[in-house]
Amino acid sequence: MQFDVSLRVRDLRTIATAAKAYEDLGYGALWSSETGRCPFLPLAIAATTTSRVGLGTAIAISFVRSPMVTALTAWDLQKASEGRFTLGLGTQVRAHNERRFSVPWTAPAPRVKELIQCIRAIWTSFQTNAPAAFSGQHYQFTLLTPTNNPGPIDHPDIPILLAAVNPIMCRTAGEVADGLQVHSFHSRRYLREVVRPSVEEGRRRAGKSPDGFKYMAALFCVTGYTKSEMEQSEHHARDRIAYYASTPGYRGVMDSHGWGAVADELKLMARRGEWDRMAGKITDEMLAEFAVVAPPERLGATIRAHCEGLLDRASLYMHVPPEDPDGRWRTVLRDLGQSPAAA
Repeated sequence: MQFDVSLRVRDLRTIATAAKAYEDLGYGALWSSETGRCPFLPLAIAATTTSRVGLGTAIAISFVRSPMVTALTAWDLQKASEGRFTLGLGTQVRAHNERRFSVPWTAPAPRVKELIQCIRAIWTSFQTNAPAAFSGQHYQFTLLTPTNNPGPIDHPDIPILLAAVNPIMCRTAGEVADGLQVHSFHSRRYLREVVRPSVEEGRRRAGKSPDGFKYMAALFCVTGYTKSEMEQSEHHARDRIAYYASTPGYRGVMDSHGWGAVADELKLMARRGEWDRMAGKITDEMLAEFAVVAPPERLGATIRAHCEGLLDRASLYMHVPPEDPDGRWRTVLRDLGQSPAAA
């Protein structure tokens, strides 16, 4: 497996230094998210200041950009990085689409399937000058003039990963994507019993082999050298788990463990704005299922055990600084078999 890192640096002026430091430590890839910033801009800087580390969005929200805008951005990043870019897409929930981004909401699975098909049709035209000839219910691509065609690149096969939690979207990922960005709110049981079988069903429906399909996730993590560090990261993990467990669309994860009643209670607490009390509903048993819990010297082995047989790539759902003065992240990378030379 590959161990990656979330590129959570907020200031674009420091991205170049941070990206190079992460690469030098030996991380497999840098993932940029659409949480309070554009997911693509940091990667544009990282693409030109690194030479080995992979780059990707985890995630870019699917419906807030047209297929052409997303296709052009990904094409530029793939060219600038010399083939190291992965396009990770996710649909987000209805409220964010309508009330934060002002875009209309429709059933997400068929729409994102069509979006990915349209993006790939655009890339084919860029690379081969094939006619613009995609027409769907939601998207169309029927015009591309020579002036607006960026032309071929050396690495045109850009992988697309789709974020998913529930079976329908997992099946959709299996049908049209190259991999799945597993939600951080998962357990090994949920991966084994729900996520992977749903993806495999999608692959069968599309007549595709399961070979080559990749699974990645950012893991909730409780770690630290001191009691204070452990307590702080534990509180953060419980808080995030409670937040996602309160989301009706993610209830299936709790149901798979028989914790649906807790999900209902958390949903009501969220509606009442009782955010600071919700973490207290996450028991030690829940924490052990949904997070990796270990001191730094055992974290690598714990991550490997969580991912074994289920995930191909992993990062941590926490800020991992590019500086590593006490060597804790070098230890994790070493224990996972990664180094600047091997990653």
